[in-house]
Amino acid sequence: MPYYLGYRRIRPAPTSAKSCARRPCYLQQGRTVATVVALPTGKALTVQGAADRYLESLPNPNTARSYGIGVSKAVDCLGAGRPLESVADDEVGEILEQLWGSGAVNTWNARRAAVQSWLNWCSDKGYSGPAVPAWAKRLTPPDSDTPAHSKTEIDRLIGRRDIHLREKTLWRMLYETAARSDEILALNIEDLDFAGRRCQVKAKGAKAKTRRRGEARDDFVLETVYWDAGTARLLPRLLKDRSRGPVFATHRKPGPGKVVGTRDLCPDTGLARLSYGQARALLDEATAVAGTGTGWDLHEYRHSALTHLGEQGTSLLMLMAKSRHKKPENVRKYFKPSPEAIAELTSFLAPGNSAR
Repeated sequence: MPYYLGYRRIRPAPTSAKSCARRPCYLQQGRTVATVVALPTGKALTVQGAADRYLESLPNPNTARSYGIGVSKAVDCLGAGRPLESVADDEVGEILEQLWGSGAVNTWNARRAAVQSWLNWCSDKGYSGPAVPAWAKRLTPPDSDTPAHSKTEIDRLIGRRDIHLREKTLWRMLYETAARSDEILALNIEDLDFAGRRCQVKAKGAKAKTRRRGEARDDFVLETVYWDAGTARLLPRLLKDRSRGPVFATHRKPGPGKVVGTRDLCPDTGLARLSYGQARALLDEATAVAGTGTGWDLHEYRHSALTHLGEQGTSLLMLMAKSRHKKPENVRKYFKPSPEAIAELTSFLAPGNSAR
């Protein structure tokens, strides 16, 4: 059994020789004592007990809730009362295949990661148990199936007479900023820089700043998005005389039983912020071809914008700066060149580099 030598501070050494005999040897009389502690070589624990301890150790409640889905189902299949050390690696892999082998790739990867994190934690804590077998590999996520619309389609939709000015402004802003829809819907008029045609948004996964004494807890790292002439022409018409409150507001005041936050309510008109569900339904209604649910999605504006920039020869670094992605592989999912763009690119390979 392995051991290590540890040191700790104690009170002044006892004067009695009898009490000294019961203590380890002193390196410095009355000050520091050396103790020998045995390291654990394996602890017996049930599958359910290990899962409970792991989930309780997670500091983020959202992570605990998400990981708890995969871990709890795995525990039920393995047997909650079984000793953890009696579970074999291949048994874990078979359970993963049984539960999520026929599901979506992202679901498989998420549940596998939760179970693997749980078993790695058990190993780090010295509990004898299994591991995710090598053959139960993480799968490569497929390319996104979100379509990219042509610039002509987008201009035609926004130019329709039956589309309200609020929706026109929202859709044009989503396209020109290439921002996420929830980022734009969360904007307030005070956040807009009209002269610079830009604003700061709380991005997806934004991390809180290091807080100093007296600073608010909701102080986040913000990222800047930029728009152009189309949005610049529509914003003043939409806002009119309003100078504060949500940029995109509803047409009716919220009911008496609905609780709305201060930031989500216009102090001048009493109108509430337009929600993501409402904005999505309005776009679907305007673009549906075969009933509800067959129209466009708000996220398709982001895909379309990045695809069009890529077709114009924008470098990968500039695309990452525009989309604010941190990894190149994430930007690749958004770039879907049209057949015409690929055909035009192929023309550069013609003899003498002559256009067809």
